[in-house]
Amino acid sequence: MTDHPFDVLVVGGAGVDTTVYVPELPLPYADTYAVPPVVDRIGNTGAGVALGCHALGLRVKFVDLIGDDPQGALIRDHLAARGVDFAHAPSEAGTRRSVLLVGPDGRRLSLFDPRAVPGQRMPRDLYLPALRSARHVHVSIVDFARHVYADIPDGTTVSTDLHDWDGENPHHEDFAYSSDVVFLSATKLGGRREEVMRAIAERGRASVVVCTDGAEGCHVLAEGKVRGFPAEPLPGPVADSNGAGDAFVSGFLYGRLADRPLEECVRLGAVAGAHACTSEGTHEDPIGLDALLGPVS
Repeated sequence: MTDHPFDVLVVGGAGVDTTVYVPELPLPYADTYAVPPVVDRIGNTGAGVALGCHALGLRVKFVDLIGDDPQGALIRDHLAARGVDFAHAPSEAGTRRSVLLVGPDGRRLSLFDPRAVPGQRMPRDLYLPALRSARHVHVSIVDFARHVYADIPDGTTVSTDLHDWDGENPHHEDFAYSSDVVFLSATKLGGRREEVMRAIAERGRASVVVCTDGAEGCHVLAEGKVRGFPAEPLPGPVADSNGAGDAFVSGFLYGRLADRPLEECVRLGAVAGAHACTSEGTHEDPIGLDALLGPVS
């Protein structure tokens, strides 16, 4: 621990979510819907993992490209208020944004504006010092982050979240095959779930592949075996499923960095994900360490 100033370096993936609570999903066509107040909040996957790990007491550094715009200011202010160490450089296309339609049951539809700039790269001096002094690196699947892999020191573990990858989109391959721990969602995999999980391990360096499946729990490939794990019960009424996957990653990484057994890492991820479903917004109320560990510890 003393040799590494940071437990986790998170690379890329901050944005702003505009949340719209709608009466149902899918939303039938109509000229106008009256909705509750529309809210802008910090969002996107990298911010969720950084905030989630920070809330669990891990020493976090977060680096990203964001716009010099009101959305970028919202991100900077939110992270500063939470005490997250955040370094950033400007993105000429502006800050990533999402419009989230959230139904009464907490399910969401995300309309994502990546603000991608072809060929864009993160300045090496922005991330290299932290990269060389972090125990673990989590790389978000924004295009410019893929170039960071070449600079990750030998012996430093790496994770990524492929989200709803279909197993075929080439954008995800560098991330899938260059990470030690790979998370993804079962959403687009159908009957190919195990096939895709095994392909990630066989073609890349992953020792653990975790495929989350909402209320059905998750499936984990490790040591050549795929095992199913149940979801954890929600600690309260469902409010909003946004951020549950990022919370799962944070809880899992806490367990892994604490040298917990794989089964316990999965359980901690599931507890964090369940907590996220009971709070409005994507990353407004990440679970704390006492709530994560609960009476069992």
